[in-house]
Amino acid sequence: MRASLEVADILRAAGPAYRAAQAGHLSLQQLKVMSAIEHCRTAALGGHVEACVDCGHQRIAYNSCRNRHCPKCQGAAARTWLAEREADLLPVGYFHVVFTLPAEIALVAFQNKAVVYDLLFQAASETMLRIAADPKHLGARIGITAVLHTWGSALTHHPHVHMVVPGGGIALDGQRWVPSRPAFLLPVRMLGKLFRGVFLSRLLALYDAGRLGFFGSLAHLADRQAFLRHLAPVRKKRWAVYAKPPFAGPEAVLAYLSRYTHRVAISNRRLLAFDDAGVTFRYKDYRRDGGQRPRVMTLAADEFIRRLLLHVLPRGFHRIRHYGLLAASARKISLARARELLQVAPPPADEAPPEQPRDTCSTCPCCGGQMAIVEIFARWCQPRAPPPPSRSAEEVSP
Repeated sequence: MRASLEVADILRAAGPAYRAAQAGHLSLQQLKVMSAIEHCRTAALGGHVEACVDCGHQRIAYNSCRNRHCPKCQGAAARTWLAEREADLLPVGYFHVVFTLPAEIALVAFQNKAVVYDLLFQAASETMLRIAADPKHLGARIGITAVLHTWGSALTHHPHVHMVVPGGGIALDGQRWVPSRPAFLLPVRMLGKLFRGVFLSRLLALYDAGRLGFFGSLAHLADRQAFLRHLAPVRKKRWAVYAKPPFAGPEAVLAYLSRYTHRVAISNRRLLAFDDAGVTFRYKDYRRDGGQRPRVMTLAADEFIRRLLLHVLPRGFHRIRHYGLLAASARKISLARARELLQVAPPPADEAPPEQPRDTCSTCPCCGGQMAIVEIFARWCQPRAPPPPSRSAEEVSP
């Protein structure tokens, strides 16, 4: 069911004026995201007409933009991805770990998204793998599924990585499964300390290699001494690493993944109003206690669009990554060995799904019959109008 208010509605109404005001300041990728969301499921992308084979009821279905930043296009992508991941689940507890960049580093990340977001993945995953492999802690090789989020609930720039980690791993000699404690995976203070050291050392290496750029209010950081002074406070600060209690079973893991892997900066469900006052939406203030966290915010339309575009990722950037036992290069072998050590049966072999006729769709909302595609129309076109009813012989006789 279509939400009463969508991000697309806001972009269609306020987007043209925003593009004109920001001409020359928006990236090609940001412009493409705006256009994709505005045109999603409209005649601009073409579509098809479905008709019920029983009662003849017809409806028009427009194509999706399939842009990963579009609030309407992530449901199907998430379901497909989750179906593939379900076979990877192990019969152990799973932990949720979050690595967050300090505000000073987030400023640098915003002007160097591809490089610094990639470093965030590298530093966080290496931290987890190194401490888990330490015999003083787990002494095992673990698996990690990591997802990048760049937003806070109020659409501010807040880069952090969510990780889902099995509660245990394969011993370094490969001969046994090493379980974690029931409610404890790894020490978060040690994770934060190592994460800070790995990230800052590699960030400085990127700077010395000339791979970081600074513009506008950060232009002064092009001077190395100024850059070092900018990093000085975060070298002493405790970096936020948060570990939640383990999930209650594989179903809870999948439910979590479905919420986080294909989430966008704001969903249509959070939008409340769009009028002359601006855009009103729900958000959570995590500085408050649990019951007081839900809040309502109103932003001018231009500011809402600006914040939305803060979270457009560089082209080709992978925001879901796997490490350790779940790394693509060795996932099948590693998971097979883990199941062998846990003495659990492997998942059933994939069976080819029965072929579905290409012209069949969902069920009819009127009679429950089968809907079938009766017409396909191209971009920027509309379906043909139904033919007028034929007149009877009595109507045409003199």
